[in-house]
Amino acid sequence: MQTSDFDYELPPELIAQHPPEKRGDSRMMVVDRAAGTITHRWFRDFPEYLRPDDLLVLNDTRVVAARFFSNDGRREILRVEALGERLWKCLVKPGKKFKPGHTIEIGDSIGTVIAICEEGGERLIEFDTAPDETVHGHLALPPYIERPDEIADRERYQTVFAREAGAIAAPTAGLHFSEEMLATLPHVFVTLHV
Repeated sequence: MQTSDFDYELPPELIAQHPPEKRGDSRMMVVDRAAGTITHRWFRDFPEYLRPDDLLVLNDTRVVAARFFSNDGRREILRVEALGERLWKCLVKPGKKFKPGHTIEIGDSIGTVIAICEEGGERLIEFDTAPDETVHGHLALPPYIERPDEIADRERYQTVFAREAGAIAAPTAGLHFSEEMLATLPHVFVTLHV
């Protein structure tokens, strides 16, 4: 078996660019391995598939606004890890514009690329003062969402149980749970920043 056996065409117009207004109003595919059947349900029906002794383990990470654009809008960085208040490990676009010694201006902050990491190609960028996440930071939406982030995303791109700030991407499976559904299901939390 090859992984390519699972390739398929997904027309871009079928990819939702905004979440449903109400959590749980999304579609869910249910595979019954014993019967060899596939059914399509609503996520709000999820509790019907849990057994009495099941326990949900949910990631309570909170997504931070870790995507930043240069003042001229031609370059961007995604803060993968803060190694200190002013030293960040970042993914960058376009990579050719981020060689050691190159600078990026974000608001009043100036960052200088001090190294290129061997694995993954991340850059270490040192800022004179760290860019203000609340003013200049954006949420890093998944690449299949082809629109800029919006103010509403700061709530809708979080799970209802998000507590611990630190993720650069949401644990997307958890986005479908509403507070009402969660209140009826046995669960515990872990924190894993994605």
